[in-house]
Amino acid sequence: MAVFDKHQDALEVHETMLGTGRGRLAVAMDLLTDALAMVGQHGVYCQSTRLPGRPTLDIALVLEQIGDAKELVQSVLELADKPDQA
Repeated sequence: MAVFDKHQDALEVHETMLGTGRGRLAVAMDLLTDALAMVGQHGVYCQSTRLPGRPTLDIALVLEQIGDAKELVQSVLELADKPDQA
């Protein structure tokens, strides 16, 4: 199933409120936030044996990558607020 079909309702709402580009970025931010929460929850159960209380290295790397992606998407959304820089 295509991403536009799976997230049709959220896309409709956000694109209506924010325009096509910013609406799609907003939905992407929501998806990244949900993924970050799910991986973070998984990290609670997959603890590092070397560093107790910390997630395993693979979980930590996924959390970092998703966090970085969110930061990049957020920066694009903020640029869209400033038409002279977009």
